[in-house]
Amino acid sequence: MEIGKNIDGILNTIPEEVKLVAVSKTKPVEMIMEAYNHGYRIFGENKPQELRDKHNEMPKDIEWHMIGHLQTNKVKYIAPFVSLIHAVDSIKLLAVINKEAKKNNRIIDCLLQVFIAEEESKFGLSEDELYQILDSDEFKQMENVRIVGVMGMATYTDDNAQISKEFANLKEIFGRVKSKYYSNANWFKEISMGMSGDYKLAIEQGSTIIRVGSSIFGNRVYNS
Repeated sequence: MEIGKNIDGILNTIPEEVKLVAVSKTKPVEMIMEAYNHGYRIFGENKPQELRDKHNEMPKDIEWHMIGHLQTNKVKYIAPFVSLIHAVDSIKLLAVINKEAKKNNRIIDCLLQVFIAEEESKFGLSEDELYQILDSDEFKQMENVRIVGVMGMATYTDDNAQISKEFANLKEIFGRVKSKYYSNANWFKEISMGMSGDYKLAIEQGSTIIRVGSSIFGNRVYNS
């Protein structure tokens, strides 16, 4: 498996300012080390315990991203080291991240997940719910989390026009949040959207972070 070659192939086709998160969920450490030894350092996982175990086993200069739906009782596993939590979808989760970050004497960067798809199965906040969080006194008192942008997942469909429209919608929401709450905050700059099948469309619509797994590591391997 030419993992390094796959990473280079993607990096060569995306703008330099777009960050590629190599989605290593369900992949064994040996495969991730192949990417690491090729020089890659940014990986994404969706299960907190698996992420913790890989962090413990692997070199410490890796930038780990938590990309999946995160349950409040699992935050403690990743709070000591995680670089970015992509899918914050409630004030309750944000409060727990803030608490665990404080315990670890850290400020944890987070993205607010916005619901942009036409599929009920996807998680995420409506634009109104997003404003409710940012306007809340509870959020304003949180000193150990930093909102650095938004994240969203498009509908799983072959209709590129629909996917592009959903991504464009997320970019517009980002713009409104930026001007309303973060106009002077240079750290509020991330739009995490786009995966193996649609990252090119996402970049066209303004994505700054893409999450790519199967195009790098091959199709998923599930532990039985």
